[in-house]
Amino acid sequence: MVNIKRIGVFALTGAGLMIGFGFGNGTNDVANRSPQVTIAHQETVLLADPATNYKNLCAGCHGEKIDMFVDRKWKFGNKKEDLVKSVTFGHANEGMPAFGESLTDKEISGLADYILNGIKNVDKYTKTATEPISDVFKTEEMTIKLETVAEGLDIPWGMAFLPAGEMLVTDRNGKFYKVKADKSLQLINGTPQVLAKGQGGLLDVALDPKFASNKLIYLSYSKSKNVDGAVLATTAIMRAKLDGNTLSEQKDIFVAEPYSKTQHHYGSRMQFGKDGYLYFSVGDRGNEQGNPQEIKGNSLGKVHRIKSDGSIPADNPFVKTPGVSPSIYAYGHRNPQGMTIHPVTGKIWTNEHGPRGGDEVNIEEPGKNYGWPVITYGINYNGKPISNLTAKEGMVQPIHYWIPSIGPSGLAIVTGDKYKNWKGNLLSGSLRFKFLQRSVLKDNKVVKEEILFKNIGRVRDVRMAPDGFIYIAVESPGKIYKLVPQL
Repeated sequence: MVNIKRIGVFALTGAGLMIGFGFGNGTNDVANRSPQVTIAHQETVLLADPATNYKNLCAGCHGEKIDMFVDRKWKFGNKKEDLVKSVTFGHANEGMPAFGESLTDKEISGLADYILNGIKNVDKYTKTATEPISDVFKTEEMTIKLETVAEGLDIPWGMAFLPAGEMLVTDRNGKFYKVKADKSLQLINGTPQVLAKGQGGLLDVALDPKFASNKLIYLSYSKSKNVDGAVLATTAIMRAKLDGNTLSEQKDIFVAEPYSKTQHHYGSRMQFGKDGYLYFSVGDRGNEQGNPQEIKGNSLGKVHRIKSDGSIPADNPFVKTPGVSPSIYAYGHRNPQGMTIHPVTGKIWTNEHGPRGGDEVNIEEPGKNYGWPVITYGINYNGKPISNLTAKEGMVQPIHYWIPSIGPSGLAIVTGDKYKNWKGNLLSGSLRFKFLQRSVLKDNKVVKEEILFKNIGRVRDVRMAPDGFIYIAVESPGKIYKLVPQL
């Protein structure tokens, strides 16, 4: 451990000075985490600003943003007196040094207040909420009724809307339904065999732009195979023809490589662009160090772009780069589970899961690197940083990120006149906190947010339908709701 004395400005080298506040898993051993830390004597200038103290003394172990720090269980208490005691005396067995000799009582008190203020900032997400007692919700801009249009599902993962007013819904357990006008569920036969384990199963569904004439649909799913007694899985896209309540002419038009033993981070959201090509996400499958930044022979941690038959568009960014998977459109992603098309620009927007903090909203650009895991606004689940960088030259910054993680899934931009005060807003489902997130955009930046329908359930998908209404899919018990504005 480093015994810090008040000698002036702290000049840090290596990974920075690592401290802990005695909670979470593991230890924050400076000797192990940052062997090159040194403290140099300079002209005496005391650090009195709490934000600066946090950045210089705490961020190395607990993340650059204060919200990362407070989104966790507190082993030694999170009252002010608890924080003051922890900072002053440390917790040697937990790898946290004492700062009583380094900071004045006023500085310690200010740092504790700064942390407490951060806790208040995440209370809007983390406070326990009771289940709604009504299906009518008053929001900032209007009153909304949640009308149930389908129930009896398990985990409805994706939705698509048929020309006759019916709906297609995937259930992660492998079942595929048509929701009829009378709200009954009609099982559709001919679906792919899925590995319905972990986060895998039958995932997203999309209609071909020419569905009215060709009846083609697309399903993303977890495809498996056995190799030497081990079950391996990957993300696959199947194209099939919908004939009544049966699929025919099934064909996998994309299979991500490599297969993996893990059963999470499949990605799998799909969206047809204005160019007529199919865009879709593939998660990093939990191998953050090996997949997202590797583009040669690796489909994982990427957004892809293919033609409707699975062939490759000639203007894909890496189509002429030897050894690179030609379907790659953008890379450096963790697990994008929301995708939509901007109604004005035609750009593909995504949201994706960060680790502990750092969920992102991105606008996908051809050939761009979105940074995971080299840059991130999140920390690891054990409380330790994944990277000390939140930005790096050549890597795209998200247009928005959430700390703490809301667990985003599903993405839509509000169009039409049924929700006039929401027009142009971004809607994201929250799996973690069980609400719908409304984000107000200005110049492609989020300027305001509102939590809608808190504790309604894990919101897995959100869509704008051709009838002009917003639909959301909620998990366990699985239901589909239509958002109906009330006069």
